[in-house]
Amino acid sequence: MKTIRVVAALIRSRDEEGEELVLATQRGSGAYKDRWEFPGGKIEPGEGPEEALVREIREELTAGIRVERFLTRVEYDYPDFHLSMDCFWCSLTEGHLELLEHEAARWLRLEDLDQVDWLPADVLVTEAVKKEKIKK
Repeated sequence: MKTIRVVAALIRSRDEEGEELVLATQRGSGAYKDRWEFPGGKIEPGEGPEEALVREIREELTAGIRVERFLTRVEYDYPDFHLSMDCFWCSLTEGHLELLEHEAARWLRLEDLDQVDWLPADVLVTEAVKKEKIKK
């Protein structure tokens, strides 16, 4: 089975009450159209994961990010390929979010991550977020 290496950004912000939020994006096309994911994409040849993530967010959302730290690697078997996804906590550094490839975006409180219909691999990312939150 073919392996696809990708990266995902858990872009953080805070609401008016200081509650931590994370950005979720809704796919606009493909087999999993309308499902939710953390934004990101494929690692190109010669790129490191962090470099790929900065490029992908600029391409998909016209925004600059700072990659803060690694959260988890998800390994997931879709019917046609194996996904290996490195996930990083990030913050916005410049620009405003403009959806170029997604239908919608939502800022979710960490305790509300289950409110959207995630892609199967991204469900595993939400589980890693919940485990990390419990440790704090």
